[in-house]
Parts: sequence; C-alpha cells; structure tokens
Amino acid sequence: MTVPSANPIKISPSPAKVIDSQSSAAIPVCIADDVVRIRPGTGWRALDLRELWRYRELLGFLAARDISVRYKQTVLGVAWAVLQPLCTMVVFTIFFGRLAKMPSDGIPYPIFALVGLLPWQLFAYALQQSSNSLVNEQRLISKVYFPRLVIPLSSVLAGAADFAIAFGLVGLMMVGYAAAGFPPRITVAVAMLPVFTLLALAAALGVGLWLAALNVQYRDVRYVVPFLTQLWLFLTPIAYPSSLVPQGWRILYGINPMTGVVDGFRWALVGGPAPDPGLMAASVAVVVALLIGGLFYFRRVEAQFADVV
Repeated sequence: MTVPSANPIKISPSPAKVIDSQSSAAIPVCIADDVVRIRPGTGWRALDLRELWRYRELLGFLAARDISVRYKQTVLGVAWAVLQPLCTMVVFTIFFGRLAKMPSDGIPYPIFALVGLLPWQLFAYALQQSSNSLVNEQRLISKVYFPRLVIPLSSVLAGAADFAIAFGLVGLMMVGYAAAGFPPRITVAVAMLPVFTLLALAAALGVGLWLAALNVQYRDVRYVVPFLTQLWLFLTPIAYPSSLVPQGWRILYGINPMTGVVDGFRWALVGGPAPDPGLMAASVAVVVALLIGGLFYFRRVEAQFADVV
C-alpha cells in the first residue's frame, strides 16, 4: 500500500532469504516495488496544499467528530452555544451599558454587545481548540502519517456550528427590537459578512498554528491561552465602540485583528459606522502575516511532533 509522503523514497527490489521450516532450504523472495519509506524533512519546507486536499475526508471527519463530542452527555446540549453569549451580553449590558453608560453608536446596547460577541465567540473557541489540538491528538500523531495541519484546521472549522446557532440568536433579538420600534439599519453591507467571518477564522488559525506548534515543545502554552483570551477580549471593541479610540491611535489599535472583524460585523449586520479604513487595513495585514508565518513555522517544526508530543 502506498502511503502519501512529503519525501517518499522507494525501496528497490532486493532478494532476501526465508528459511523453509520443513526442508531448511533458503527460498529467495523480493520486497515489493510499491513500498514507500517515510522520513521527516529538514529545514524550511514549502506548503503542500495538494497533499492537504487529498486528506480532505479526514479533515471533515475530525471536524464532525469535534462537533458531535463537544456536547455529548450534557444536559443542555447545544443550548450552551446560545447561553454563553447570552449571559455575557447580559453582564455587559448591566455593567457597561447601564452603570458605565458606555456609548453604542446609536445601536441598542444589548444588540451592540451581542453582535460583537458573535465573531468573538467563534475566534476564542477556534483559538483555544487549535492551540491544544496537537497535544490532544498525540496518539493519532505518533501512529499514523497524515498532514499535521489537518488537526488544527479541523479544530477551527468545528467552531462554525456554535457560530451558526448564535447567529440565530442575533436574528431573533433583531426581530424583537424591530417589533418594539427599534428596527436595525440593515444595508447591502450584509453581503460582506462571509468575508469578516473568514477573517476571524484566519486570525484564529494563524495564532492557533503558532501556539499549537509551541505547545508541543512547551506545555506552559495551555496555561497561557486562557489568560491571553481574557486579555484579548477587553482589547477588542466588544463592550465599547472603537470610536472611543483617538483618531491618531486607530491604525495602532488595528494591530488587534479582531478589531476590524468586530467593527465589520456591526457595520454589516446592524448598520453601525463603517470601519475606519486605516484600522481595517492594519487588521487585514496582521491576519495575513500571522497566517502565512504560522503556516510556514508549523511546517518547519512538523517533523518533530511525533517524537516530542
């Protein structure tokens, strides 16, 4: 059986001897031509997207498994996908909307906060799962060959199920506010939602690849990720609008890739202010840099995973 490999080496037929148990005669045999030896590459290696495409069925299987296992043997099941952003929205509305009187760009604050939490929940889940994915799948990595990139990529895609359910919650709240006399300002910008969703997934994958590869070598990463996620939450304009940031600091603030994503979601979904062009350009540039750098670094250290994990 031929095993796909980045560096296959064919073993040419070579005669061998097998001792017959009855006659003690030497029987010549040959090794098959289609045997492939897999060995790790060295140095920087190019991305092999064709090999990743050949394992697309494994990618879909791992993503579906993560989705089915997440809420298995839970009382509320998939309702957790709604309760998490809903409870966070209530807390933000009480403390930031009512007590701190935080502005919300003319949008009812509960909708303002929930729309910001929608892409954030997708990003935070994908980041946490992808950063721990290689360690969680150490038995699979050490026994079977396949492109290791499949594992963090499947973890990122698994968060799409929760995102779709939470998106339904946003739709229900928008209908409720419309019935109460506060219709959302939906425009043609809603067609940009898939772009901002892909930007959030790319940001999570880019950071997750770096952390997943580092987590194999240094298990401290698993303790850093929850703290990093909490800090990142308050550095992202979810509880407050990015318009509070002075104009001169907008581009620097856009280094946080989720800033452009959250502003884009509010603009596309509820008619918030259009994202600042400089801030948006900075966010996109950082996402591209994180993703490309993460992919090449992941490939650089991929050969060590089976031995170290």
